[in-house]
Amino acid sequence: MISGLRQFLERELEPLEYIQAIIPGEINHTRSSLSRLQIRFKYTTLTGAKLLVYNSGAVQEVFVITGEPRKLEERFGLKGH
Repeated sequence: MISGLRQFLERELEPLEYIQAIIPGEINHTRSSLSRLQIRFKYTTLTGAKLLVYNSGAVQEVFVITGEPRKLEERFGLKGH
């Protein structure tokens, strides 16, 4: 799991009543030089949504099981978090 992701998930996503499950996915390298975590909504899935989480030199997929993916899109849409 990329640095800072666990704390973000515990603080920001787990408390949301419309989230049933959070599944961290694949980690890839990126040229990003971000010094802090950045979360972006990627797209809806059959069971919820896919988020991308960026941090210094890495990007990780996070799949969220929810019946209300639009709420995640509103929160982490194009501008990210």
